[in-house]
Amino acid sequence: MQKEIRAALLFGLVVWVYQATNPPPPKICGTPGGPPITAPRIKLRDGRYLAYKEHGVSRETAKYKIIYVHGFASMRHNTMSVEKLSPEVVEELGFHLVSFDRPGYGESDPHPKRTPESIALDIEELADHLEFGSRFYVMGFSMGGQVVWGCLKYIPHRLAGATLIAPVVNYWWPGFPANLSTEAYYLQLPQDQWTLRVAHHAPWLTYWWNTQKWFPASAVAARKPEVFSRQDLELLSMVTDGRMNMPQIMQQGKFETIHRDMMIGFGKWEFDPMDLENPFPDNEGSVHLWQGDEDKMVPASLQRYIAQRLPWINYHEISGSGHMFPYIPETCEAIMKALLLEKKLALLRA
Repeated sequence: MQKEIRAALLFGLVVWVYQATNPPPPKICGTPGGPPITAPRIKLRDGRYLAYKEHGVSRETAKYKIIYVHGFASMRHNTMSVEKLSPEVVEELGFHLVSFDRPGYGESDPHPKRTPESIALDIEELADHLEFGSRFYVMGFSMGGQVVWGCLKYIPHRLAGATLIAPVVNYWWPGFPANLSTEAYYLQLPQDQWTLRVAHHAPWLTYWWNTQKWFPASAVAARKPEVFSRQDLELLSMVTDGRMNMPQIMQQGKFETIHRDMMIGFGKWEFDPMDLENPFPDNEGSVHLWQGDEDKMVPASLQRYIAQRLPWINYHEISGSGHMFPYIPETCEAIMKALLLEKKLALLRA
């Protein structure tokens, strides 16, 4: 009898481990039982599809061509306040901006082997498909801002300029002084500390940790009020696009969207952004990093350190702002102008 009990317990443990480490397969768009395809998509070299959306002036008349990378739990429809810019500002800047669903999000196929390098190459392939020319601009917000580091590493020769907006930091990047990253890490809620520990040290348990009911999982993923600044909470009532698109954002499954983001964003990287060299040594382009000083999701102290280590970055810190500041139309306009018009403004000042 005892052997049978032990065997049953062992079998139950094996079943639990398998379920904990093997998330359900994603529901691929356009496949039987999967969500429908409604967006324009390109087919990548490896056979995956990438969905995108175009904004601004026409591609043919644009002076500046930009690829925008959305953040955590977002999609191609979420572009800060770009769509709220006045027609006069859009015409003045003359930009054509393309946002896309990162792999697994919205209507883009998942990529189980996604890395910082692979998504940079996806961006390059998207630009080539859209005939953006030899150089183009990249912008990214939050987790999408972190993606821009990969562009600066792997496709710097294709960039005309880059903007990182409140980019998520990886507390385990070796360039950070241990005391600084540790102090910033412990500013997070305990449940987020544990979520990131799992993503970094035991990524195979990320699905289980974020679906189990015994301990609280990510407060950021749950959008708990505690992770937002005072200004963020005021802005959330204005930011309706995320709530309206939420079912479509993760319609293919949470594992290949937010869970994959956690494993990549806080996993072991092949490079340290603080070791990057200036992609524009002759000032033919510029790199900008924007950060709110009251951001509760991304510590300003770590962004300041990055800016000190990389003096070629134009660092903009906004007083009294949290994480959602790019959703203020005036701030979004300033971010766009700093990237696209910097050389023109420098010439005027000279």
